[in-house]
Amino acid sequence: MNARTDQHALATPEVFFATLPSGVRMPYVTRGTGAPLQFVHGSLCDYRYWNGQLDVLSQRFQCVSVSLSHYWPVDDTSIPGAFSWSTHVAELAEFITAMGIGPVHLVGHSRGGCVAFHLAREYPYLVQSLTLADPGGPLLIDGMPEAPTAPATDALRAQAAALIGNGDIDAGLELFVDSVSMPGIWRKSPTAFRTMAIDNADTLPKQFRDPLPAYTRAAAESIRCRTLLIAGAKSPRVYRQNVETLVEWIADAEQRVIAGASHGMNVTHAAEFNRTIEAFVGK
Repeated sequence: MNARTDQHALATPEVFFATLPSGVRMPYVTRGTGAPLQFVHGSLCDYRYWNGQLDVLSQRFQCVSVSLSHYWPVDDTSIPGAFSWSTHVAELAEFITAMGIGPVHLVGHSRGGCVAFHLAREYPYLVQSLTLADPGGPLLIDGMPEAPTAPATDALRAQAAALIGNGDIDAGLELFVDSVSMPGIWRKSPTAFRTMAIDNADTLPKQFRDPLPAYTRAAAESIRCRTLLIAGAKSPRVYRQNVETLVEWIADAEQRVIAGASHGMNVTHAAEFNRTIEAFVGK
């Protein structure tokens, strides 16, 4: 990413706040007109994560990107309730309903992919199609017990949380981001991404205390809308395995792989990611 592009990515679009029945003030940005495309960010991110999608896809769709509760720019003191993936599902359903934009074409990445998956299950009338990019969370294969988190993963997360808690935010984020993408990616990331991650660093220990639920065959089979699973060709195996398994479990599902991309595929390979979304949603 060149300096001009990076500077553009840092630009702050006009931000609105939707006050939901639960009391949450949800920040969001919206651009374009047409069929609604609702974006859901993952760990360490917020509505800014999808700038590269809104810039392009808003030429054809109404693009809406939110910051889930506890993420930048809202102060925790204004948020009722604890940090929770299930709370994020419920508040996103509230948001879509309050905005009157459902059913939406729902796009979730990483932890946001898990939120999007469960929104489609619990509120099917709000979702017209579902796109999951490297969805986060464990798999529960039928007939097999759910594998516990690897001790090395637990140790890494604890170390990252401790570094952030002690004020060494850059080191903590580098440790975590490199572990979910590829070694060295934090230092190669554009300024825009690092700024966003630093703004959301205090959410990382919260999410470690709120493990995502396992994907099961029964849960996946309950998804009735058209679904697209996107994997980065170089993403960690856990994400690629989720994509490969869910595309088999969900009845009306298809799979795409972004060549050369790792976990942050929509940022590093935005053009191909955008073409993939546009082709799927525009069918």
